[in-house]
Amino acid sequence: MNRGVVILGAGASSRMGRSKLLLPWKGTSIIGHLISRWRQLGGLQIALVLPPADRALEDELNQLKFPTENRILNPDPARGMFSSIRCAAAWTGWRAPVTDIAIILGDQPHLRLSTLSSLLEFSDSLPGKICQPSYGGRPKHPVLLPRLLFKSLLGEECETLAQFLRLHKAQVELLEIEDEGLARDLDTPADYEEALRKNPD
Repeated sequence: MNRGVVILGAGASSRMGRSKLLLPWKGTSIIGHLISRWRQLGGLQIALVLPPADRALEDELNQLKFPTENRILNPDPARGMFSSIRCAAAWTGWRAPVTDIAIILGDQPHLRLSTLSSLLEFSDSLPGKICQPSYGGRPKHPVLLPRLLFKSLLGEECETLAQFLRLHKAQVELLEIEDEGLARDLDTPADYEEALRKNPD
């Protein structure tokens, strides 16, 4: 598959108190790690949804030499995560060869490489399906969608990604993976410190 990757990075990080994407991680920032990781995993095109007028994030992306043409603006990120997903679905910058889109949360740098590799292999074996990892029997992120289904987000009357996935549950396939990181959020400074302890350099 020719996989596009969209990293959702327009959230306010209000509980963290500062931008999650700019937190240090393994010798770079969280956003630097995510970009590097998905390049390593063979993403054909990596895009980032970002909020307006975030100079610090723009400066970090420039330092990382992340292409400006792969930056998607969410003009009103207060509408929530699904608004960023819709912005990515409406974006006209996806390259023609891209067949599938991986929706990546901006606060999951701690997922194991083996977890992501297993999920991609699972998706490759099920063309046309929506694929998700599960942990403890519960669906988690990242979510991998065929490009046509990803575009169809724009025509659905849904308020969340979970609602959209329920509408298309016949096309959803789950891969159970024993990675506790799938159930861990990086919402607060304590969450971040714990993730660093469990994922040392």
